[in-house]
Amino acid sequence: MHTWDLADLPPEKSAVGCKWVYKIKTHSDGTIERYKACLVAKGFAQEYGIDYEETFAPVARLTSVRSLLAVAASRRWSLFQLDVKNSFLNGDLIEDVYMKPPHGYSHPQNKVCKLRRALYCLKQAPRVWFFKFSSTICQLGFTSSPYDSTLFRRVSDHGTILLLLYVDDMIITGDDIAGITDLKNHLHQHFEMKNLGLLSYFLGLEVSSNFDSYFLTQANYVSDLFAHANLTDHTIASTPIEDNARFTPTDGSPLSNPTLYLQFVGILVYLTVNRPDIAYVVHVVSQFMATSRTTHYTAVLRILRYIKGTPFHGLHFSSRSLLDLRAYSDADWSGDLTDRRSITGFCFFLGTSLISWRSKKQTITSHSSTEAEYRAMADATQELVWLRWLLEDMGVTHSSATFLRCDNRSAIQIAHNDVFHERTKHIENDCHFVCQHLVHGTLQLQSVSSPDQTADIFTKAHPPGRFMLFVPNSSWFAFNRLSLRGDVNIFTYLPFNIYVRNTFSCIYLLSVYSIP
Repeated sequence: MHTWDLADLPPEKSAVGCKWVYKIKTHSDGTIERYKACLVAKGFAQEYGIDYEETFAPVARLTSVRSLLAVAASRRWSLFQLDVKNSFLNGDLIEDVYMKPPHGYSHPQNKVCKLRRALYCLKQAPRVWFFKFSSTICQLGFTSSPYDSTLFRRVSDHGTILLLLYVDDMIITGDDIAGITDLKNHLHQHFEMKNLGLLSYFLGLEVSSNFDSYFLTQANYVSDLFAHANLTDHTIASTPIEDNARFTPTDGSPLSNPTLYLQFVGILVYLTVNRPDIAYVVHVVSQFMATSRTTHYTAVLRILRYIKGTPFHGLHFSSRSLLDLRAYSDADWSGDLTDRRSITGFCFFLGTSLISWRSKKQTITSHSSTEAEYRAMADATQELVWLRWLLEDMGVTHSSATFLRCDNRSAIQIAHNDVFHERTKHIENDCHFVCQHLVHGTLQLQSVSSPDQTADIFTKAHPPGRFMLFVPNSSWFAFNRLSLRGDVNIFTYLPFNIYVRNTFSCIYLLSVYSIP
């Protein structure tokens, strides 16, 4: 690929080192795919302004991935996956970067490698690769979304094509089948590509499908987690956290070796990509990464025991779903015992598909529950505005206002009141932000009763009875549905059970979250 030229090292320059990295690549089922050797540069030796300038490169947001799956499922579009081999080696370097020759490479004495293309672990490697890819795909008439730079779209008389890029993995979907074929051929001409066929495994996420749905799970990721955890007992927890559990940095005694705690929390954070039922408790235990103690480690073990009983839980994206956007916003006032900050929780449904959620401690302490709810409403409004823009680039236009449901009537009244009283002047920016989008018709606030508040699961711990309204305990009844009161306002991770037989006639049960 003409990655470097042999050259003399200029007196004012220094050469970075390099090393060989060996890795065993596996398939989604854990079997060995190939043995890989990769030459990486020691980018930590680079100096800003000399060896590199800008380094930032965007990657697809996981909310964008879920949104794309929901749109593709609703419109019955096929999802294709491609992978770029040695992607970073395609990026053309702007700066002059010199590298010591790799071990085992015969070269003239006193010569170094002047890099023409990027190598893995160079600080600017992701940036120059993304620039190379985006400029290449734009030659076919694709445009990058201003709301997610990794989403590329082309609309023509033949149909729509959407492409979402995460470093070197990409998802392609649309109704222009001939255009998708031309796109694949165009990419093969410029890069060494691997056509992975229909989407099945993406960033550790397993994507299954039947005639009218896509299912997103992380079963293999969970399996690897328990292999690493080495839990020998068979205890299973019904909820990821005890009812009304609260933790402080002084609970219990310090861990002698917190490494395992840090590893588990890091794994669980990525598991929340597909498991909103553990979002709140993972947000709690992640606050004690620097001050982990025995009680915090016990809480992590309970999460693992809960996941052990629900390894196949995931997200369901149905083709029968309408593409209307709905939001729920909630807050737990003074939920943190240490600094009395409140907990924000919100979630967004595109039709029946859950595409976005958050459980996060607010940045400042609120004086009242109304103020806490209002700040949560403002955070949800920010996500709402961005999602409407993003979905519009995916071809989903919302001409009417999006319903944002909140269970605090005082917060709703403040949002509709143009006169800011003394008690709300310190949250005036949030008031102006929400009111502005109310006036423009972007959103419409709607009151919902506390028992029917969907976002409540993201703000606090619940007893098993209440928790099972969100995550049913039984997974053995195919296409089971809960009876709901009125509008869809219960966070129903209903188990759509799909039985898939492989060549050995083994039956796997897949439980996924959805709402009627």
